Amino acid sequence: MRPSRILILAAVAAVSACGGHVKAPEEDDRLRVVATTTIVGDLVRTIGGPEVQLEVLMGPGVDPHLYKASAGDVRRMSSAEAIFFNGLHLEGKMTEVMEHMGERGVMTVAVGECLAAEELITSTAFSGLHDPHVWFDVGLWAQATRCVADTLAELVPAHADAFRNRAQAYHDELMAFDGWVHGRVGYLEPEQRVLVTAHDAFSYFGRAYGFEVYGLLGVSTASEAGTSDVKELAHFIFERRVPAIFVETSVPPRYVQALKEAVEAQGFAVEIGGTLYSDSLGDSGTPAGTYTGTVRANVETIVTALAGER
Repeated sequence: MRPSRILILAAVAAVSACGGHVKAPEEDDRLRVVATTTIVGDLVRTIGGPEVQLEVLMGPGVDPHLYKASAGDVRRMSSAEAIFFNGLHLEGKMTEVMEHMGERGVMTVAVGECLAAEELITSTAFSGLHDPHVWFDVGLWAQATRCVADTLAELVPAHADAFRNRAQAYHDELMAFDGWVHGRVGYLEPEQRVLVTAHDAFSYFGRAYGFEVYGLLGVSTASEAGTSDVKELAHFIFERRVPAIFVETSVPPRYVQALKEAVEAQGFAVEIGGTLYSDSLGDSGTPAGTYTGTVRANVETIVTALAGER
């Protein structure tokens, strides 16, 4: 058994032996909730409102595919009344910890797995599992609002109406925003809609908004790109004269830089069109610090670069 795994399981056992956390009378009496990623956290915060005390484990720019829970994370999750995570193996290295939390009686909710199975994309590059990057289809992500609201309402029935009203309002906001995304990408001709990124995170975006999508790495950043992968994708970019490729905030830029150099070795100058937010929101307090702000920033970056306006 790996040392890191032993330490995490020991932390779970230690918290269990202490019986978890019990609120003292003077403590905050809001519902204690933990979210794994900034994207899930934004959804829970919007719907939970002032009735929820939320902690998000992963900060901006953190790669959830590679993230391992610390002993501090285990303590936070153990003292929570609910844990919301993306699921669909996005937080692949936290699977065992989540199972232990469920066994301890903490409600764990995989938001991505609340969505209709027929809406999910199966990835042959991800061992036939579903692609976890569901939030890149804004209309699909809007459907997750009900799952969050119903869970919170079950835990705090006294605030059920508030949770569901916020969820409905946010659902409507996202559907209107989805219309904006469709309109903005419509500025590109169909043949211009070729999106090449560091890892294969944008399939839902491609399906929803009419893009061909190619990632140098697989669906999970735990995979590595071989020399043949780089050469093959570089030749595709050369043949199609794709004007720009994109780095991501959660993935080291060296992968896309190597791809750019491979394309240029074939005699075509491809630009790095900018940085996309993939598995994380931007910094809190910035325009990209919310879900809609992140998607808007991505769309503007993509359209501007592929239209040759940079």
